[in-house]
Amino acid sequence: MQIQDVYSLIDDDRRAVDEVIKHRLYSEVELINQVGHYIVNSGGKRLRPMLVLLSARAFGYEGTCHHELAAVVEFIHTATLLHDDVVDGSEMRRGQDTANAVWGNEAAVLVGDFLYSRSFEMMVNVGDMRVMEILAEATRTIAEGEVKQLLNVHNAEATESEYLDVICSKTAKLFESAAELGAVISGRKEAAEAMAAYGLHLGVAYQLVDDALDYSAASSEQLGKNIGDDLAEGKPTLPLIYALEHGTAQQAAVIREAIENGGKELIESVKEAIESTGAIAYTSRSAKREAEKAMQSLAVLPDSPYRDAMIFLARFAVERTY
Repeated sequence: MQIQDVYSLIDDDRRAVDEVIKHRLYSEVELINQVGHYIVNSGGKRLRPMLVLLSARAFGYEGTCHHELAAVVEFIHTATLLHDDVVDGSEMRRGQDTANAVWGNEAAVLVGDFLYSRSFEMMVNVGDMRVMEILAEATRTIAEGEVKQLLNVHNAEATESEYLDVICSKTAKLFESAAELGAVISGRKEAAEAMAAYGLHLGVAYQLVDDALDYSAASSEQLGKNIGDDLAEGKPTLPLIYALEHGTAQQAAVIREAIENGGKELIESVKEAIESTGAIAYTSRSAKREAEKAMQSLAVLPDSPYRDAMIFLARFAVERTY
């Protein structure tokens, strides 16, 4: 199976979600339309809304709420990207200029707020209190994760445990919620916990690989952002934390200086330290363990092409190079 096979499996659902996104993205304020369409249509993998669709179909769901909720998840994710790029001062995402680089920070933040607001309108329309609880908790947890990450910027004392806490909140929470929603709207609340666990472990694996790729990807074009951006922003991700703990005193001093001061002046020395300590391999092993846990959580699902696709996504998350 390839990623295109997964897309093909849910092609009708994906087209329906695209129509929901197009309809719900509309605003009488033209700038909102411009920024919203720019970021939503910028070529992302849309893994999170795919999890809603696959999870629902895996439980035999036949309604249309999964289209609305997949769009909600995509809007929430898009809002976080808009806000993230402003906080981080990012100028490139998915191989193109960020919205804040094109329209400015003010427009990016306010359009992100619009997408959050639209998301809550849409989830209210679904009319399921548990759905609202899941997504309300997700948005709160994501915001907390962003603040936790902000507190760790330039903190060379950050531990692996603190790092994992950040990515569980900031990234994996929306994966968790997306997978759980499919079980909830299918009336399979007894399986919701297992599906949430699948999404959580998948999200952690995905972020671990993202952080490894920041030091190992072949090019910025392949990765979709500038190589070394995490270092430039002073973010102590797992490859840095591991290399700092297992490198020589000289290597540790270089990494500590790079984290505390930010910038890319020391990127080559840092990459050498990461390579010599096996930090990328360690991060990859951690990601594979999370992917295995994700796949084990799918035991609650009956055999189907949708279950197979979810297993593939766990493998894809750790084998990808972009």
